[in-house]
Amino acid sequence: MPTKVIMPQMGESVAEGTVTKWLKQVGARVERDEPLLEISTDKVDVEIPSPASGVLAKILVKENETVAVNTTVAWIESEAEAAAVESPPAAVEAPPPLDQVPAAAAVAPPAPPLLTAAPASAPAVVITRPPEEAARPPAPFVGGKVRSSPLVRRIAREHNVDLSQVSGTGLGGRISKKDILAYLAYPAVAAPARAGLPPSAPGGARVVFTGPIEVVPMTPMRRQIAEHMVTSKRTSAHVSTVFEVEMTKIVEVMARHGEEFERRHGLKLTYTPFFVRAAGEAIKEFPILNSSVEGTNIVYKRDINIGVAVALETGLIVPVIKRASEKDFLGLARAVKDLADRARTKHLSVEDVQGGTFTITNPGVFGGLFGTPIIHQPQVAILGVGAIEKRPVVRHDAIAIRPMVYLVLTFDHRIVDGAVADQFMSRIKGLLENWEEPVL
Repeated sequence: MPTKVIMPQMGESVAEGTVTKWLKQVGARVERDEPLLEISTDKVDVEIPSPASGVLAKILVKENETVAVNTTVAWIESEAEAAAVESPPAAVEAPPPLDQVPAAAAVAPPAPPLLTAAPASAPAVVITRPPEEAARPPAPFVGGKVRSSPLVRRIAREHNVDLSQVSGTGLGGRISKKDILAYLAYPAVAAPARAGLPPSAPGGARVVFTGPIEVVPMTPMRRQIAEHMVTSKRTSAHVSTVFEVEMTKIVEVMARHGEEFERRHGLKLTYTPFFVRAAGEAIKEFPILNSSVEGTNIVYKRDINIGVAVALETGLIVPVIKRASEKDFLGLARAVKDLADRARTKHLSVEDVQGGTFTITNPGVFGGLFGTPIIHQPQVAILGVGAIEKRPVVRHDAIAIRPMVYLVLTFDHRIVDGAVADQFMSRIKGLLENWEEPVL
C-alpha cells in the first residue's frame, strides 16, 4: 500500500507549513530517512526525511505552497507497487496505406507535444511547459552566458530580475531556484559585483521597473519574521541600554590559546561562547532577565536557555543552547558551533528552537557598532553584541588603544527596571573585562 508523506506537526503551536523545496522528483528512488523535502514553519526551516523506501509516485503540494499540518503532500510506492502499475506496451498498429492518408496529414508532421508525461510509476502527474516559456529567450548575461533552468528564468521574468546579477551556487556557476529565491529575499547580499556592474548597497537592491512600483512577495520566513517583530513591539515596552566593554583579556585568551584549543578539540575558538558564558552567569544573579509575562504574573524560569541568532540566506533563526549555565566553556563552544552549522544546513529540530529564555544577537559580525534589537517573545530581554575594534580610550589619565565592544540590552520595561538592567549589564561587563575562567 502506498505510504503518505504528511506535513508534520512541528511544535504544539504550529498549524501550517510551507514546502520550500522538493529534494526528489516524481519517479525518483528514495530510501527511508533520506531527505525528501524542505519545509518552513514559523518555528524552523528543516529537511523532512522520507517515511519509507520506494519510489516517489506523486507530489501533491507544490514548492512555496502553504498547507495545514497533517496534510498529505506526496505518496511513496514500494518498487513492487510501482512496477505493478506499469502498463505493457500497447500493440502498434500497422500504418494505413499511403493512398488512404489524408493529404494534410501526409504533408505536415504532428506538432510536438507540450506535455511531458511523468514516469509510469506516477501516471497522474503531468508537468506542463507553457508555450510562451519556450518562445522567450533567457535573460542576458553581461560578460558571459547565464546558466539556469527554465524555472529559474520564469521566476526571473515574473519578478523582473536580471539573472546576470544573481550569484549561482550550482555546478559551473549554474543558478538554481534556491539562488533566485535568495536573491529575491536579499538582493543586495545575493548579487555580488559582475564585470562592470557594482554591487547594490544594502537596502538599495537593483530593480528593473515595469511601472511606477514593483511588487515582490515576501518569502515564508520573511513573513514570519515580520509578524513576530510587529507582535513583539506591540507586546513589550522596549527600552535599550548601551555599555562599552574592554575586551583586552578576551583577546589575549584568544591569541594565547586559540591554536591549542583548535588542535585539542577540532573546534575554532570564537568570541560567542564568552558572551554566552557572561550572560548566563549574570542571569543567575538577576533572574528577572530569565522570565516572561503572563497577564499580571511574572513567570521565572529555572533553566537558563540562551538562544543565539544565526543569519541565513533567507532570514534569521534562533537556535537555543539548553541549560547554558550548566555547561563548561568547551560545552558552550561546541553547542554554539553545532547549532549554527545545523541551522545553515537546515538540520535543526523544532526542539532546537523552542524553550529559549534569553537571546543574544550579533550584528557586529557584519561590522555594526551596535543596534537596538527587538525582544524575542515571550522573553523579556535580548543582548546585542557589536563589532570588536580597537579604539582610543582614557586609562589612568592617558590615551590608550584597546579592543572595545558595545553591548546593547533591550529589555521589557513592564517588569525590568532601568536600574536592574544596568546592574545586569555591569555584571556582564565585569566578567568580560576580568575574565578568569580557563578555556583549555
